[in-house]
Amino acid sequence: MLRQSLSQKMLQKLSPQQIQLMKLLQVPTVNLEERIKEEMEINPALEEANQNDAGLPEVDANDADFGAEGEAPQDAFEMEEYWSSYVEDDPSSYKLQGDRYAAEEDKTIPVAVSGSFHDYLEEQLGMLNLTDERQHTIALQIIGSIDDDGYLRRDLFSIMDDLLFSRNIVTEESEILSILKAIQRFDPPGVGARTLQECLLIQLQGRQEQSRHASIGEQFVIDLAIRIVRDGFDEFTKKHYEKLIRQLEVSEDELKEAIDEILKLNPKPASGYTSNSSNAINYVVPDFIIINRDNELELSLNVRNAPELRVSDYYRDMLKDYARKARNNRADRQDREAALFIKQKIDSAKWFIDAIRQRQETMYKTMYAIMQYQYDYFLSGDQTRLRPMILKDIADITSLDISTVSRVVNSKYVQTEFGVKRLKEFFSEGMQTQEGEEVSTIEVKKVLSDLITAEDKRKPLSDEKLTQLLSDKGYDIARRTVAKYREQLNLPVARLRKAL
Repeated sequence: MLRQSLSQKMLQKLSPQQIQLMKLLQVPTVNLEERIKEEMEINPALEEANQNDAGLPEVDANDADFGAEGEAPQDAFEMEEYWSSYVEDDPSSYKLQGDRYAAEEDKTIPVAVSGSFHDYLEEQLGMLNLTDERQHTIALQIIGSIDDDGYLRRDLFSIMDDLLFSRNIVTEESEILSILKAIQRFDPPGVGARTLQECLLIQLQGRQEQSRHASIGEQFVIDLAIRIVRDGFDEFTKKHYEKLIRQLEVSEDELKEAIDEILKLNPKPASGYTSNSSNAINYVVPDFIIINRDNELELSLNVRNAPELRVSDYYRDMLKDYARKARNNRADRQDREAALFIKQKIDSAKWFIDAIRQRQETMYKTMYAIMQYQYDYFLSGDQTRLRPMILKDIADITSLDISTVSRVVNSKYVQTEFGVKRLKEFFSEGMQTQEGEEVSTIEVKKVLSDLITAEDKRKPLSDEKLTQLLSDKGYDIARRTVAKYREQLNLPVARLRKAL
């Protein structure tokens, strides 16, 4: 049964201008110029102003007064109202230029052109004594299956199936393994390995061949390193050094020399080559710049990628021409449609320019609040001087919404005299010390990192011992919290930090 009812609801809807501003706030400075160019491509009424322009040319208000004589159409009246408000506005408001903007010459960063890792491997196929085109095809299939780290992670049976279905080549595991062993002698050393253990063994065996004319001591170290990787790899990865000493019947000094030799190896043979999928180089462009002038901090917004914008003179003149036609009752339907299109494009250009300006104002306001909140840190660069700070703290200071602050902070960087820092690094929860002082968790992590750095690597500190030492320094936290902070710092457990 259908029924009708009357109800009241409170809804909050964002205008197109607000949505545009929210999207622009998320765009970092490095991508802002690209976003502006995209807008200029889809909106011909938006253009980049010349540096020599002092301002927009003045508009004769009489030219736009097209309702004085006779009765103009309704569309013309709407255009008159729009054009009048457009002319009366301050022309400089339709331009955008940062306070500290300086024209800089366009500098293009050269990109090195080089072949891919797989191309380099294929070039070395000529060194193999392949009997026919069939073996050459098998070798190409193996090289194509090697990943960007230099490992062959696809098993040999799968490669046999690939050759059968794609190349109609019937082969055996022994034939593929024979060609793989030859490829594993290619440069870089360790390429084509199926496991980390095999990768290290290939590199050590290559050094063993090169050390035939070396001293007996050097040969012994390499031979011992091969035995460790081949026979005691599990104990080596778990750092059970005492067990290795008993198993290999060597001294602690000999074991240390052999482990040092292993640590010189490259666990990712292809790390020195650029893959086709990652040719682009990512650069960090700071969105803000903080300068310390005699213990007084100065904040500036990086507007290098925000060119000066204005509404196109050509479109303004077209709108003036229609105003004259409408005043003389010579405007037809096509003229009115064209004028409506122009009006929409000028409106869109004006909204975009205003959104860019609001973006800069919002970003500066938010970063200034962060700088004031963390003033001691920006003066000294000491992480222990960072105060506990969450998004709500900055939102309360700036009277902005938390979501707006989050958009400003996301993917933004600030340049300081201590380096380029990510804004998210300044936000952290707080905790109280035993004296009741509130400190940032970043400070606790810094102290924890210093304790681990200064520890005796022969007897690394356990999480329980770290908890006790932090408590002695006034940071009363649980052992599981210490373990969580240690993992966030990418520091392994005590057993894996052990060294001879």
